[in-house]
Amino acid sequence: MKRSKLATVRAEKGKSIIDCPNDYVVIDIETTGLSPQYDSIIEVSAVKVVNNAVVDRFESLLKPDIDGEQYVDAFIESLTGITNEMLAEADNTKDVLQKYSDFISDFTIVGHCVSFDINFLYDNFNRYLDHPLTNDFVDTIRIYRRLAPQNEHHRLEELCVDYKIENKQVHRAYSDCEATAVGYVKLCNAVKDKYGSFDEFIKSLKKSKNPKNIIGDPEKIDKNSPLYEKHCTITGKLERFKRADAWQIIADLGGISDKSVTKETNFLVLGNNDYCRLIKDGKSSKHKRAEQLKLDGQDIEILPETVFYDMIGDDY
Repeated sequence: MKRSKLATVRAEKGKSIIDCPNDYVVIDIETTGLSPQYDSIIEVSAVKVVNNAVVDRFESLLKPDIDGEQYVDAFIESLTGITNEMLAEADNTKDVLQKYSDFISDFTIVGHCVSFDINFLYDNFNRYLDHPLTNDFVDTIRIYRRLAPQNEHHRLEELCVDYKIENKQVHRAYSDCEATAVGYVKLCNAVKDKYGSFDEFIKSLKKSKNPKNIIGDPEKIDKNSPLYEKHCTITGKLERFKRADAWQIIADLGGISDKSVTKETNFLVLGNNDYCRLIKDGKSSKHKRAEQLKLDGQDIEILPETVFYDMIGDDY
């Protein structure tokens, strides 16, 4: 699989792992927007855990390294409660990030939808500290999605509701960080209760081959992509990708992958079915189902594999 340009830029980025270590650092950040290239980090927080006990905490606002005094717009101020006046009095970005880097050290990082935070920190560490963030990381949403597949959403807010966790200041880094730290412990306990160990939990993920376990990179989401917020199903063997890789691409672009063709399906991608002994007439059951739904008036498109490649673009 050809790596995207963004993935190549972050060549030293740590691995996304599923684990429950005894020592780790839970992180959360707040930013002025969604792009590490154009937006700034305005708050960082972390909770350090050693031998399963909280031993230290870190939180700080950062004064963005930009001209003027309008660091945040009305939306970010309303969302986070962080004002331009607060940021004007904060320490400069380089000093805070150096302290934050020292605090995180080489610990495994834990966070909810943490790839967003990791990407911002990777780029900003490079920019201000001359080294990237390379720590491996655990994204709690991957665990939560597996434990609660029936939930429509798996945001931190839903995690807090499901596990009765108090989050006093939503969208403030320290409060979200504390809530994630508590949630991670509860998720680890839930995994052990249901599966016996994390090893068995990981085996179940591999066996399931469920596209619902695939998490897109928030930075890569493209609202202009024809796959954005569309339900996609694949039938047959793709020439260029393993199916899991194709699911990842769809998720990265903001789409939703499903294993079956349903009344929600927008696109069915046709791979090569020659390898499948069960197909006698050249059409899989998914293909036939999609044709019937189209005849019934559903807005569903049946795409050759080559058209799918055109839709995902040249980065893949």
